[in-house]
Amino acid sequence: MNRNLLRPLLLDAAALVLTLPLQAQYASEVVAYTPGTGVATEFGTGLPYSLTAAALGEPSRVTPGMFGGPVDPFAPPYLRDQLLSVGAGGSVTVKFAQPIQDSPLNPFGVDFQVFGGSGFIVTNAFAEDFSYIGTPATDGTMFGAQDGASRVSVSADGVTYYQLDPALARPVDGLFPADGQGQFGVPVNPAFTELTFAGKSLAEIRALYAGSGGGMGYDLAWARNSSGGAVSLAEINYVRIDVLSGRAEIDGFSAVAAVPEPATWALLAAGLGLLGLRRATRR
Repeated sequence: MNRNLLRPLLLDAAALVLTLPLQAQYASEVVAYTPGTGVATEFGTGLPYSLTAAALGEPSRVTPGMFGGPVDPFAPPYLRDQLLSVGAGGSVTVKFAQPIQDSPLNPFGVDFQVFGGSGFIVTNAFAEDFSYIGTPATDGTMFGAQDGASRVSVSADGVTYYQLDPALARPVDGLFPADGQGQFGVPVNPAFTELTFAGKSLAEIRALYAGSGGGMGYDLAWARNSSGGAVSLAEINYVRIDVLSGRAEIDGFSAVAAVPEPATWALLAAGLGLLGLRRATRR
């Protein structure tokens, strides 16, 4: 076998592995739901956003219907069958079929994400024909975001729950608005704030997301017991959201897909390279 042919085969195999999408997993069951006070209602019908199935499975990539379209940070999901609303005093608890692990390989230490219905406000002025002047951009302000307080708790057995440190766990249904073109198992840099996105267009927001599909990220290392002490949780299966004030809309939950170690990538690439070599030899 000519070495000049082997090298591009291995490089092509490595490039293929590096572009494979990470496989995220999503909440599979709503264990409990209490609507609370002030849940959102659908325009026109007046029906509440209380369909629990809206919080299960993959978050929305597209909003269907005449006025729908691709979901992005400027155009979040808004239909009743896309969002589950939780009002003040309400809560929702979901279960994952496979455990969410506290993995050191997860980007930024984030182990799972919660997706809501918030979006960035486009602050460009409108022209007389209602088109944007220039490229649509935001100043970092948001619409549809939770303006109250929420509590995030986790459990391994569905019985004993541990609250995530409120000093570290941001409220749900705020940052980071979902992007249907991104990967829901990849978190946004949690150091970003609303000001990070000031003046940014959709393309620039996506550059900051770096392939992520958005969602607020949480770390299992933030778990605390009733006395405020740290709790070591290797993995959990349940996530509970309590809305203490205001209102939150939930589109979905995602476990973060751990990034394989370099050695794993190398083994996969080598395997694909050998496969290509075998096929080339047969030719």
